[in-house]
Formats: sequence, C-alpha cells, structure tokens
Amino acid sequence: MRKISIAVLAVAIVLAGGCSSKETKKQEIEKEKQAETDKTETEGLQAPFPLTGVGTTEVSSDRAVAVVVNNHPQARPQSGLNKADIVYEVLAEGGVTRFVAIFQSEKPENIGPVRSAREYFIDLASGFDSFFIAHGYSPEAKEMLERGEIDNINGMQYDGSLFKRADFRKAPHNSYITYENIVKGAEMRGYGMDNSPEPAVFLSSKEAELLEGTPAEDLMVSYGSPSFDVIYKYNPVEAKYHRFNGSEETVDFESKGPILLDNILIVQMDHKVVDNAGRREIDMNSGGKGYLFQKGKVNEIQWKKEAGRIIPYKDGSKAGFVPGKTWINIVPSISDVSFDSPQ
Repeated sequence: MRKISIAVLAVAIVLAGGCSSKETKKQEIEKEKQAETDKTETEGLQAPFPLTGVGTTEVSSDRAVAVVVNNHPQARPQSGLNKADIVYEVLAEGGVTRFVAIFQSEKPENIGPVRSAREYFIDLASGFDSFFIAHGYSPEAKEMLERGEIDNINGMQYDGSLFKRADFRKAPHNSYITYENIVKGAEMRGYGMDNSPEPAVFLSSKEAELLEGTPAEDLMVSYGSPSFDVIYKYNPVEAKYHRFNGSEETVDFESKGPILLDNILIVQMDHKVVDNAGRREIDMNSGGKGYLFQKGKVNEIQWKKEAGRIIPYKDGSKAGFVPGKTWINIVPSISDVSFDSPQ
C-alpha cells in the first residue's frame, strides 16, 4: 500500500470546515439534529434510487443519461455535476481528463460544457443502458455511434438546436445542453426514457456506520499534471468528500455549491497510446487492483467488469457502496494514488 504525507497539499486548501473548535462543536450538534430529521423523513422510503441507494417514495423508472463533460481548466466550474449519481474520470489525450457523468435520480437544468466521445466513454455508459450525450467523437467512437451501439445524440448534428453555445466561454469549452433538450432529443430519435438501470449494491445504514478500513481522510490521484491531479478531503462532520483540482475546489457553476461525494473508487487499468494524436486504448475488461474510500477509510479491492460495469470486490465478495454519490477515477497505475494513513 502506498502511503505519503499530504500535509503540504493540505496547507494549500482552505476548507469551509476549517473553523474554530466552537464552530466545530456547533456543526456536530447540527449534524446530530439533521440525522434525527433525516431519520424521520426517510421512514417509509422503501424504493431506493438504483444508482445512489437513497430512498424515495416511488420506484423510479427513469432511464439513465450519460454525458461527456469537459474538465479542461477553461471549462471549470462545470454545470450539473453536483446532481450526477456516478462520475467516471478518465484520461483522454495527453494528461487531460474528461468526465462521464451518469444521471438518474436527479435532473440538472443545465449540463456542460459537453465534450467529444471516445470509445471507452461509450463502454462506460453502456453498462447502465444510458442515453449517451456528447459533442464530437474520435474516429472509433464515431463508428460505434453510427453502428447504433448506444442510443445517442451528438452536438455535431445538433449544434445550435439541442446544444447551445455559452457566450461566457470560448469553443470548444462552451457547449451545453439542458435536461429538457435531452428528453426532446430522445423523443426526436424515438428512444424510450422509462427503463431504469439495474441497481448497484449498497450498504445498509448500520453497515455503513460500522464500516471497517484503514483511516485515510486525504488522498491524491495523480494524472501527471497539476491542472488535472485530484485531491479529495473527507469532512467527518458532513460525512462527505470534497473534491479539488490542486487548490481549486470542484463546485457547481450555477449554485456555487461544492461537489459532495460518498464513495471514491479508484481502479487501475492498462492504458496504451495508439495514434499520433495521443488517443488511447484502455483495457476495461481484464479487472485489476483498486482502492475504495468511504467514511474516511480505505480498503484495497479488486475490480471486475460485470454486465458492462466496474464492480469492486473485497475478500471475494462485492463491496457495497455507501448510499449517495460515487466518483470513479480510472488510472494507468495504482501507484498514481497516494494517501495519509497511520504508520
């Protein structure tokens, strides 16, 4: 297990939670009150959303939607990521990462900036039978889309109609789509939007509270560039992870609120550059090593590809997710992950 100190990185980040002991005590009291409120509000919620495990009063039949979201520094902060159930973060060309955001339980008004597809983005989206949204494509991804391997609309065909250009950013970092236009696009193409994905495996509230693992509240995922290296910091009062690129916290463009996460899954996959443009092939089928961070703790896992999804296993059994939102980082080497833990 790779362990390094992240103290220098922590100095660069000023969390809202970094307050006085009096303020911390106040937050703890508020957390206890909120827990009681949540317990009351969730009584009788017997129909959890399939990709978050969070309870709702009615069974959700909504189809998952996958959107390729730009992560270039000129595209930040993005719109809509705070409402994604699952976000995959994966390398495109060079050291640039992109997101494949999966939406099902929540429908953001606006999503973007939307960016171009790669074949492995389509593979990730297919595991949820998603309606796939991108603006542009690699040659390989274009062939897959033209063969109809996944229901989709693309900004190359609908730029200026379903996809709109924002005037406060420059192309290619300014393509956005509303959820209303996603539904409209599905109707135009004759795609159904009422087939919910198969549910993921989630821990019960008791199992989540008793979760075992090595303490690890701060972690870093290196993609080889300070602009794209990722830092996660766990806030025990909120029981949520905050995400940063360097010292810049990941927030929603419209609300300015932080992206708050419950599960951080990091998986190692073989990467190979295949052309002069720096495009990659990523082996998403063979399985391998990984880490699963939950509740300020980490466990080593093995991942498998099952029914099109990346599934973590621990001690031979599927590792359950804490109900809530999940971020999945795909890395060329597990040595790209570092975290603080007791010696």
